[in-house]
Amino acid sequence: MIQYELLREQGILILRPEAALQSEDFAAVAKLVDPYIESHGDLRGLMIDAPSFPGWENFAALLSHLRFVRDHHRRIRRVAVVSDDPLLGVAPKIAGHFLSAELKTFAAMERAAALAWLGEGG
Repeated sequence: MIQYELLREQGILILRPEAALQSEDFAAVAKLVDPYIESHGDLRGLMIDAPSFPGWENFAALLSHLRFVRDHHRRIRRVAVVSDDPLLGVAPKIAGHFLSAELKTFAAMERAAALAWLGEGG
């Protein structure tokens, strides 16, 4: 399960994974984000605010996640990962080889700094 919020004025999407990710999570996020991208162009930023990565409910959820990334990564300028989880700290370094967005990690207590950095991505 993932909580999500679109800061429309800033063009920033915030994702908060709270339990194993489900296929429906990515469909719901796309339903929110796609119209915004259609009318505004790119998202300025994406914040993944996660104390830890909860994994996926099943293989279908993993595939939905990968499709969402494939379909949206060129439309997001910056990605901030806010977490103290060592795995999530390394993930942006790996993902950076496959994504066009600029990626940066922040400690959990640096949420405000992450939002500020995303806002600079104009």
